Amino acid sequence: MDEADGVRQPWRLGARGERALDVGLVVVLVLPVPLYAVAGVWIGLLLAPLQALPLLWRRERPNLAFTAVALASALQVPLTDTPLHTQVAFPLAVYSVARFSTRPAGLVALGVGEAAAVVASVDWIVGYDGVLTVRSFLPYFLTVSAFVVTPWALGTLGRTRAAYVAALVDRSERIRLEAAQQVALAAASERSRIAREMHDVVAHGLTVMVVQADGARYAAGSDPRVAAETLARIGATGREALTDMRQLLGLLRADETTGRNPLPGLADLPALLDEDGAAADLSGVDRPVPTAVGLTAYRVVQEALTNVRKHAGPGSRPRVRVAVTDRVAIEVTDDGRGAAAPDGGGHGLTGMRERVDLHGGTLETGPRPGGGWALRATIPW
Repeated sequence: MDEADGVRQPWRLGARGERALDVGLVVVLVLPVPLYAVAGVWIGLLLAPLQALPLLWRRERPNLAFTAVALASALQVPLTDTPLHTQVAFPLAVYSVARFSTRPAGLVALGVGEAAAVVASVDWIVGYDGVLTVRSFLPYFLTVSAFVVTPWALGTLGRTRAAYVAALVDRSERIRLEAAQQVALAAASERSRIAREMHDVVAHGLTVMVVQADGARYAAGSDPRVAAETLARIGATGREALTDMRQLLGLLRADETTGRNPLPGLADLPALLDEDGAAADLSGVDRPVPTAVGLTAYRVVQEALTNVRKHAGPGSRPRVRVAVTDRVAIEVTDDGRGAAAPDGGGHGLTGMRERVDLHGGTLETGPRPGGGWALRATIPW
């Protein structure tokens, strides 16, 4: 047994080993041929090599080798009554056809072998002045037939096993390729998800910081205390955005985790709404929900608030309603400019829709009848 990739492999001959085996087999059969001259069996000097030498090609050309061996064996019947040791080449040729050729060719070799068993049995019985009867014929026939059927069965078994192993190898290769494709698709999906996460984190954080920085600039001249508090909130918002970014970047590493806190969820909504100064109506946000659902709900609210700050106009105050039952229902409305707001050309709505669709939920956005904009989302879990 050999070790390969941590798996014990069965020992087997290589191409050079198989060739050496075949050559050695022929050499063993041919070496005693000169002894036929000593015994006075001159025809053996011709027939024995003709029966043995074709075995050199029994793997590459099994049908041709079998034909040559069968013809040389057939010549033995009319030319001599003396058994030749190279007659063992015939069952070896039958095995080679069954093992290295096709199933029909193996069946033909079996049929030829059975016919040869009949001829050989009759020749031996008659040649020794015996009486040919069913009782005298069967023992000879069954014995010779066993030397044909056994190698044929072994060769067929070997061919079937080789085909089975080849099918397993092919299936394993296809599974490996499919697994590699799945890994590539999963990696692409993960990169897309992280890109959306990064967009949400950066867009929301920067929007909040820009709005607060503008407020601090206006308040700096009249009320330095308010400006200082606003600057502190800008710093806190920036640190929070950096923390979220580190957590997301940690997902790109397989050997370490840079984020020390879990990704945000429903429980983090109160802090988010306080930061934006939004009116809140939260129900059931303390209920345990799947992490992915909680993260999606948080990002939808976060992106909706970012859009309010970008497009609703000055003085607009968002209102957020979140109710958690067997699903998470989200409604974010504002009293700003609504459909009159310029199109920012961003990916916020597209990202929200992709997130919600991933959970089989729904997302509706559009202007409110009385003015402003509304977003409604449901996320089942």
